[in-house]
Amino acid sequence: MKQFKTESKKILDLVINSIYTNKDVFLRELISNASDSLDKVILRAAAEGGQIDRSTLEITLDFDPQERTITVSDNGIGMTAEELEENLGTIAHSSSFELKHSDDEALDEEDVDIIGQFGVGFYSSFMVADHVTVISRAYGSDEANIWESDGIEGFTIAPAERSSHGTDVILHLRRNGGGTDYNKFLSHPALAELVRRHSNYIRYPICLEVTGRREVERPADARFWEPTFEDFTEKKILNSMVPIWAKSSSEVTREDYEEFYKNEFGDTNPPLRIISMHARGGHSCDVLLFVPSEPPADLYTSEFKKGLELYSSGVMIQERCEDLLPEYFGFVRGIVDSPDLALTLSRESTSEDVFLKAIAKQIDLRLKAEFQAMRDRERDQYVEFFANFGRMFKFAIYATFGALNEELEDFLMFWTALKDQPVTLKEYYEDLKPGQSYVLYASGDDSHRLEASPSVSTVTRRGYDVLLCSESIDEFCLMTLREYQGKPIKNVASNDLNLDDAFEVAVTQSVNNQNRKLFATMTRALPADVIEVCATSRLSQAPACITAKGPISLGMEKYFASMPEEMGGRPKIQHALELNPEHPIFARLVKAQDEGDEDLINRYAMVLYGQAMLAEGLQIPDVAAYSRAVYSLM
Repeated sequence: MKQFKTESKKILDLVINSIYTNKDVFLRELISNASDSLDKVILRAAAEGGQIDRSTLEITLDFDPQERTITVSDNGIGMTAEELEENLGTIAHSSSFELKHSDDEALDEEDVDIIGQFGVGFYSSFMVADHVTVISRAYGSDEANIWESDGIEGFTIAPAERSSHGTDVILHLRRNGGGTDYNKFLSHPALAELVRRHSNYIRYPICLEVTGRREVERPADARFWEPTFEDFTEKKILNSMVPIWAKSSSEVTREDYEEFYKNEFGDTNPPLRIISMHARGGHSCDVLLFVPSEPPADLYTSEFKKGLELYSSGVMIQERCEDLLPEYFGFVRGIVDSPDLALTLSRESTSEDVFLKAIAKQIDLRLKAEFQAMRDRERDQYVEFFANFGRMFKFAIYATFGALNEELEDFLMFWTALKDQPVTLKEYYEDLKPGQSYVLYASGDDSHRLEASPSVSTVTRRGYDVLLCSESIDEFCLMTLREYQGKPIKNVASNDLNLDDAFEVAVTQSVNNQNRKLFATMTRALPADVIEVCATSRLSQAPACITAKGPISLGMEKYFASMPEEMGGRPKIQHALELNPEHPIFARLVKAQDEGDEDLINRYAMVLYGQAMLAEGLQIPDVAAYSRAVYSLM
């Protein structure tokens, strides 16, 4: 027995116990090696002036439940005894890597796609096998050899028989134990699923013989026929081979893309948008992106995982590579495939990779351009898209503390009080009234209720439009934006909203000065959240309205009120009760103050406060006190 070198034994231990996180990848690694072997035989034949019939090249799988073996075979370049010792006896030696980085001109001339890089993939076999046998015959040689090892001390090499060039890797599976069921790999469905998941787009057919029983086809001339059945064995190709994303979009129909999307990503609806990108040159890359028609059920939950499928030369590296998409495009599904990625040793992820970042940047730019075009040219479709996915943009603006304001603000849309369709911030800005100082918005949980609220109707009566923010994230997003095109963004329910002219300001100030004692009496009668009672010119029909004092708006107050009490940490809420001095009720309050009827003032104050809170969709802190005041005035 030949011994593994000391450093090789250490690497082998790492491969078996540390490098790979998923035992399933053993088949991916062996199939990738077989694919490289087929590529190499094409190169060797070309270099020697010969030619290989590509239609005969294939990878074959087989399994034996009784012997508990899995076999991966190819009719590729094969190995001599010396090559078996060099390639399999020296761990982390990669002949594929050497070939990829050689000056072999055939690499450029031939359509080949060498996958291997590190020389450790073969040893993933020992994660599932306690004994591995390799029978190989080199291309152009009449001799075959057998390499065997238990993956512990060393290996043996001896002469063997094989009818043609190529390699058989035979895995003798470990006994079940340690929480792992190795028997699960010994079935047609299990192997087919591993191929579909990890190696579906290997360029050569991956075949597996299947056996079964089927009905014999009825002869065309049979007048009477009794159904009969026969046993059959046939070779089935498990992989798709040519990936759809590697094809030019002109070669693929919309129907083909839609079928692939539904099958690959489990969506019953066709995609809203399909984007195909290709790069060739120093670095090659194929990208296929899909914008779903509808959001997945878990999109806005912590369980949702973003990312694109990442392949290298048709071999899946990551099912969801998060680095390829920014958070605000997390809903996009798709695939990135490149042979030029800087992979980690296990090929289950990428290392720090400038090229991967460049791909991500191009994806980001392309998606932005796509959505800009949709917004400007296909408004109805964009309105539907934004209704489904727009919250992603809002969350991103808020979560990055404004770092993405300029990038994302023009993708936002809001319904408004004066228009029957949502508008962008740019469109709202372009429709500002002359002299309008603010971008105005109102926040609540229902657009129709917001339109009818006193704070909104007062503003729209003056001819100003108002953005209606009916989602909890809306106000947080607008507060993070702070301004648009130099115009501050302002909540119409804020106490310091000043839309009055100089005359209205003077009249309101005079009313406040004349009724200080009345307002002080009312403030004392109301709950602690009311820190001010004052007159206002913003009301025309309603006797009173509630406004926010301080940084917590009425909309944010509703959001915090919806949170479970056990979460705690609710901010302090402060209100102002603003009164309409032109309303008959105000005159009654002034009369009660003149007559010294503080009890009547207190009851009116509680009723006005309660009605104003309800009009804004807010909860009354002391419903019992409100009810008593209402009943006493009836």
